[in-house]
Amino acid sequence: MSYLILTILYQSYLNKFDASKSEVDTFTQSVAQQTVTVLSWFDSQSYTMPNLKEPSIKIFYHSKYVSRIIEGCNALSVIILFIAFVVAFTGKFKQTVLFILLGSVFIHVLNIGRIALLSIALYHFPQYEHLLHGVIFPLIIYGIVFLLWVVWVNKYSLYATASITK
Repeated sequence: MSYLILTILYQSYLNKFDASKSEVDTFTQSVAQQTVTVLSWFDSQSYTMPNLKEPSIKIFYHSKYVSRIIEGCNALSVIILFIAFVVAFTGKFKQTVLFILLGSVFIHVLNIGRIALLSIALYHFPQYEHLLHGVIFPLIIYGIVFLLWVVWVNKYSLYATASITK
């Protein structure tokens, strides 16, 4: 139920932006800006630019267009899935809220790092775009979310508590 509610709320947020006019939601814009901040630690010629042909933000590294950020790159759908799982295997209220908040921030920061590393990798190895974008980097973020779920279920959920007391 929480997944459905959060997804509906997220979709209503996205509906405020007109994709036909190449409008990008503000959270995705923020993710792009934060990614460029990380990239600028390695290269001062990193910047973003709106894509006028589609709802995305172009990322430039060493002044070269290396990647684009679309709504699906902002990790909000992953965070929604993470939250829904934690709620489904709920624990004590304070622990649940704290785990959701810290886990969501961790996923967000991890995602920024993932996009920055992917952009750097695409600059150096553009021929491996499919492998990098389609396999390695999704495996990293989903793998870590899975590990967070395992930690939650085994250490903090009421299910873990019930299993331990038997």
